[in-house]
Amino acid sequence: MRKATISRKTAETEITVEIDLDGSGQYDNRTGVGFFDHMLDQLSRHSLIDMTLHAAGDLHIDAHHTVEDCGIALGQALLQALGDKRGITRYGECHLAMDDAQVRCALDLSGRPYLVCNLDLPTDRIGAFDTELVREFLQALATHGGITLHVDRLHGFNSHHIAEAAFKAVARALRQAVEPDPRKGDAIPSTKGAL
Repeated sequence: MRKATISRKTAETEITVEIDLDGSGQYDNRTGVGFFDHMLDQLSRHSLIDMTLHAAGDLHIDAHHTVEDCGIALGQALLQALGDKRGITRYGECHLAMDDAQVRCALDLSGRPYLVCNLDLPTDRIGAFDTELVREFLQALATHGGITLHVDRLHGFNSHHIAEAAFKAVARALRQAVEPDPRKGDAIPSTKGAL
């Protein structure tokens, strides 16, 4: 069963995440940050990872701690659900178009966290959402999920479209990477014998 539940509580946030890597993209995401919930819904739906993520954070300050800590908890849940990563495809990639925006994502579930994020969102905000938090979330997800993650904007001028294309591209690449590889059986997808 490739499922995980993570609970994380700090002085700034309280978060519970439940995921099922072999789901159908069902979601129930409630963080108190409307645009971010919309992005988490996209991440779940397009990765086909069932996701329930509930967060209570210090939103009276801003959304930074909530968004970053959700990335931490989700990364930890992915790592737990993947176990020793036997039989997975490991790599994933996607070029995703959304209206004016085209975003490319390539990732490796290598256990070696690294983020390259070249989205260059043209506005500071999408509604009330601080666009800097897109990178903060991806950094936390990559770091705590042990993911080498590259996300690049190829085209686009609308910040909402670029951000949403990024989350969807990450989702599609993640879907590919966590899928069992029918030719690998239960082998670790590395010549080192461990990931």
